[in-house]
Amino acid sequence: MRHSLPHAPQFYVTTPQACPYLDGQMERKLFTALQGEGSVQLNDSLSKQGFRRSQNVLYRPTCVDCNACMSARIRVKDFVPTKSQKRAAKKNAYLKRTATSPWATEAQYEMFREYLEARHADGGMADMDVFEFAAMIEETPIRTRLIEYYSPETDTNTRTLAATCLTDLLDDGLSMVYSFYKPELTKDSLGTFVILDHIEIARDAGLPYVYLGYWVPGSKKMGYKARFSALEVYRDGAWINVDDPDTFEAPAADEDTQPIAEQVANISLPNRETDELDMPSTITEL
Repeated sequence: MRHSLPHAPQFYVTTPQACPYLDGQMERKLFTALQGEGSVQLNDSLSKQGFRRSQNVLYRPTCVDCNACMSARIRVKDFVPTKSQKRAAKKNAYLKRTATSPWATEAQYEMFREYLEARHADGGMADMDVFEFAAMIEETPIRTRLIEYYSPETDTNTRTLAATCLTDLLDDGLSMVYSFYKPELTKDSLGTFVILDHIEIARDAGLPYVYLGYWVPGSKKMGYKARFSALEVYRDGAWINVDDPDTFEAPAADEDTQPIAEQVANISLPNRETDELDMPSTITEL
């Protein structure tokens, strides 16, 4: 099924399939391709409207009977770490950060497989081979960095890869596309540390947001995102603050789901005549 706007990207809808987050639900996605000269601006614009990137595709849920998936981001200037997050930052402070162009390595893939087997053995990526992994990392038409965290090199040991995050550079923040880490370091709250470090990178660069992907109230897989303060979600066409994640409810599914053509018509597209915004120097150096 295809829908389009004049002089605009083509939008498509996936067929319904089992939801990976909520039992008994079916998911459906609205998506468009990232290609051509306007890819950067399109990614920036649609990320602010609840879309996420996967390789050269931008997508967001458009399920018929459920609105639980909501794009989430952290307001950097208002973020205040909890005591446990401060402990995670202190515990992992020995790690060294590097940032490079997105290029897959054997060490990354080995850690990725260990991570999936320990935490997401029944997930949609469980069968991903090395070539698919390389495509996930390397196929990006926009500004993307691979941010890695290593244990420091010593006289007796070479540095060891501890965590990796594929990160997109948006005009208003950092988008954490996908992160993974050594499963034996789960006890050190390494996943939390990677998010905290991205908040610091954004703060140093003067960027207002860190995009975390989708938060699904009631889903254990997504529960960690609600532990961060200054969290807001994209709901009913606007970003709203999540005051109390424990009592925050996803919007009820509309009885009369808006037709896809109307959803597409309500998407704000970038002005292709507008020059691309320059990134802060701190980010371009990553």
